[in-house]
Amino acid sequence: MMSWIDWTIVLVPLIAIAIIAFRTQKHVTSVSEFMAGGRLGGRYLVCNARGEMGMAVIGMVAMYELFYQAGFTISWWQMMTIPMGLFIALTGYVYYRYRETRAMTLAQFFEIRYSKSFRLFAGSLGFLSGLINYGIFPAVSSRFFVYFCGLPQEVHLLNHAVPTFAIIMVIYLTLALIMTLTGGQLTVMITDCVTGLISLVMFIAIIVALLIIFDWSQIQEAMSHAPAGKSMLNPFDIGQAKDFNIWYVLIGVLGGIYGVMAWQGGHAFNSCAKNAHEAKMGAILGTWRNTTLSVMVTLLAVCAITFLKHPDFAAGASHVQEVLSKIADPQIQNQMRMPVAINFMLPIAVKGMLCSIMLFGLLACDSSYLHSWGSIFIQDVIMPLRKKPLTPRQHINLLRWAIIGVAVFGFFFSLLFRQTEYILMFFALTGAIFLGGAGSVIAGGLYWKKGTTAGAWASMISGSGLAVGGIVLQQCWKTIHPWLLQLFPNTHIIVDNAAKFPVNGQVMYFCAMVTSLALYFIVSLLTCKQDFNMERMLHRGKYAIADDKVKVEFEKRWSWSSIIGIDEHFTKSDKLISSSVFSWTMFWWIVFIVVTLWNLLSPWTIGWWATYWHYYAIIIPLSIGVVTTVWFLWGGITDLHELYIDLKTYKSDAADDGTVKLAEEQVMPDNYVDSVESESDIRANPSHANIQE
Repeated sequence: MMSWIDWTIVLVPLIAIAIIAFRTQKHVTSVSEFMAGGRLGGRYLVCNARGEMGMAVIGMVAMYELFYQAGFTISWWQMMTIPMGLFIALTGYVYYRYRETRAMTLAQFFEIRYSKSFRLFAGSLGFLSGLINYGIFPAVSSRFFVYFCGLPQEVHLLNHAVPTFAIIMVIYLTLALIMTLTGGQLTVMITDCVTGLISLVMFIAIIVALLIIFDWSQIQEAMSHAPAGKSMLNPFDIGQAKDFNIWYVLIGVLGGIYGVMAWQGGHAFNSCAKNAHEAKMGAILGTWRNTTLSVMVTLLAVCAITFLKHPDFAAGASHVQEVLSKIADPQIQNQMRMPVAINFMLPIAVKGMLCSIMLFGLLACDSSYLHSWGSIFIQDVIMPLRKKPLTPRQHINLLRWAIIGVAVFGFFFSLLFRQTEYILMFFALTGAIFLGGAGSVIAGGLYWKKGTTAGAWASMISGSGLAVGGIVLQQCWKTIHPWLLQLFPNTHIIVDNAAKFPVNGQVMYFCAMVTSLALYFIVSLLTCKQDFNMERMLHRGKYAIADDKVKVEFEKRWSWSSIIGIDEHFTKSDKLISSSVFSWTMFWWIVFIVVTLWNLLSPWTIGWWATYWHYYAIIIPLSIGVVTTVWFLWGGITDLHELYIDLKTYKSDAADDGTVKLAEEQVMPDNYVDSVESESDIRANPSHANIQE
């Protein structure tokens, strides 16, 4: 159970954050502030806020599900993605060009690049995908706090037994709504940055406590005892792993490249930076900011496994098993195993700090998701259908009602939905409803002038169709399996998988990606009659907007600087940061290549692998994390100070509401548009005013 000290550690900063949220409301006078924070975010503010949003409780629970099954082994093979992540961060792939379009939502970009009808379809599809994906967030997150805080599973209200997790859902969704409704993205990014700074200090304190409680020799012994083919330390001994294996990672690599920025949870962070360069630097800085976070998360996972499996902690492990035995649903039992273990193994005060961190992450993530799916519904489904423009106050109120609607849906979906998959597999499948087709449409639209609206339609319909089919089969498999068995009695894949649909969410996502990418390319080539005006859409050359003050051409196209994404906007410190990220990550990628070849020739022992993980995952990043914590505390505080100074002189634009206006309706400088030559030219010019049709 949580002590009064723990609850004090949780409640004091929470009250401070609530005060900040209410005080921010006075600065929100237009849709631009509510949707994109007025585009005033500095790099450290965006980096800290986005990093805090990534501390979602459901993400932690999902990671613990994976870690309990696979240990460190998946982390090894995920190092294959280092060049991919480095390329995206250093070059600003997709993020940079998207910021140049000045679009507030992804579907707004789709209208600019393709058509209004495609915007409506893609906006509806993205909203549906995100809504269903978000549907299990409240349940998983609330159950985490029930079991982590040692609360009873039921309470009696008016002579009725009410699940405790349902009450917690109501409480925390109300808190998330308060944060989101007061000032939209402006409030969200400020409060997320503040909680992110507090969390940085708490990360270090929790890490130190865990290193005192657990010895690495105990961790090594606990994680060494795994069946052959399912090692938790040796990544070359996972041949019997079913779901979280090398194929899971390979599909993730492809998805990471294909779906850059496609997922719209927290989409407002894509457009809230001061300019494209600040957005790019915020992404680059994330590598250093997340150092201590990764150590804390990893240590919590390995220590929980040690607590459950090592004989030195047998007494505590028995209490964990006693709690788990009372959970009837095996899927929920798997999800809650690690949170229950963490509850019993942490001392007073440390438990309060972790609870505070998880609550901050919960509110940061859910407020961003509520904001995202509510605003996408209004901006990309409702607003394009309206003939009569709204006043800024009407528009903001409509956004608020939509955000409330998302919260209500999440509450009832969480109460009623039966989860049959690991969380990460559920994410992959529900996300594929939109992501399956969106990746090719986004990258193709930003980088390929021959991409067409017909190609976009073919891509989105095929990708979403495969994903929806997968969800239906997963939910109805036990019903249709007897019928399939009668039709195909000798088919092993059907005979051997009576309890569960044999194709997991990750594989379905892969099928959707490949199909939609092929169709986008083929259909676009067959239907392209005129190249799209990319310069106008990206506000380059004669179409540039002075407020952004961003150029895009490299001085030396094939120089070392251009290869790692350094352009003329980089200061000396920017170049140092970018070069340090490149060097650090590439060093570990080279280690990955060398050690992989070494093990193919002469396999390492379990002891060697345990030592490697000790240094790679704990000692080295912790040493760096102490320095980066001070660095990001200073940078975050500085950016917050500058934001409040900027808000004093910021002039909001009531017409900047995320809709697209035809070029001939705009009032432009004489040299802005020479003529309107084609429909693609018209669509390529986003405006701050409403469409009048």
